[in-house]
Amino acid sequence: MYDHPAQRPANDRLWAAMAEILRSEGVADVPDTLDRSRDVHALWRDSALLFGQACGYPLIADSSLALRVLALPVYATPGCVGASHTSVIVARADDVDTSLDGFRQHRAAINDRRSNTGMNLLRATIAPVAGEGAFFSSVIETGSHRASMIAVGAGQADIAAIDCVTYAAIGRFEPAVTTALRIVAHSPASPTLPFVTAASTSAATVAALRVALNRVMVDPDLVEDRAHLFLTGAIAADRTALAPIAALEAAAIRAGYAELR
Repeated sequence: MYDHPAQRPANDRLWAAMAEILRSEGVADVPDTLDRSRDVHALWRDSALLFGQACGYPLIADSSLALRVLALPVYATPGCVGASHTSVIVARADDVDTSLDGFRQHRAAINDRRSNTGMNLLRATIAPVAGEGAFFSSVIETGSHRASMIAVGAGQADIAAIDCVTYAAIGRFEPAVTTALRIVAHSPASPTLPFVTAASTSAATVAALRVALNRVMVDPDLVEDRAHLFLTGAIAADRTALAPIAALEAAAIRAGYAELR
């Protein structure tokens, strides 16, 4: 999920190390390389998925998504505490509005209606001030957090919620994109994007995956790669760890703001 072109060599080296450990633990048919050829929603529905990272919102909103949560990653960026993170709510740097209510009847950009950080956390942030009816004049789907940031910076939208880890990566690798923006607010916290495997993965392979994760998180040869990914650890977890995501959705519904609009 965090695979900016500048981060891909680091992700590849972490996977190569994990793959070697998995083979040493007796796991068969371990892929040599990461698959970047398919949409993540297709990968999450592949019954042969060995290891991946998923957005937490589809896992709580779609009961047909057959994935097992392995662990929650820990990141070292502003907005992250332990295995939780937030979204930054951004506007154009020259926008004079300073409060969330100032963006009423403005244009919002989201990466995906199924996104926790782009949609669910924005909905949770807006719900307390939304009132009845539509808050925004329009909501466009851009396909990625980076595209939402560019849309706001270019004046195609006025506000967006951006995963704080993605925001840190874009700030490091494409600073011109973040320079065009300013942070208006921070969303409530929710669990970080979980590492997952297919629900059909055997218990022995699940155990081996957790061993591999633990080892690569402390491997001294991977210090620079982990830093390139802002990654400092992984905490073993299951689906119950995602309950705060569902709680944020429920709170927005109680506030009368069931749909981001």
